[in-house]
Amino acid sequence: MTPGPIESSPLALRPRDAARALGVSPRTLWSLTAPRGPVPCLRVGAGKRQTVLYPVAELQAWLSNQAAAAVKGGDA
Repeated sequence: MTPGPIESSPLALRPRDAARALGVSPRTLWSLTAPRGPVPCLRVGAGKRQTVLYPVAELQAWLSNQAAAAVKGGDA
């Protein structure tokens, strides 16, 4: 008997999935994506084959920093 595929969390998300995870529209995410904004991303490939990926760990770190800044700003 062969075991089934191992389910694991993705290391990076495509733009639509990253936007959904952050609760924003893909257009808003794109406007926040580096170099225009602070959201980190990776550009993989070249030319027409280039794709943008959002590393999950970096998105989580960015979101934590945003939450900390909001809390800190709310205390003032």
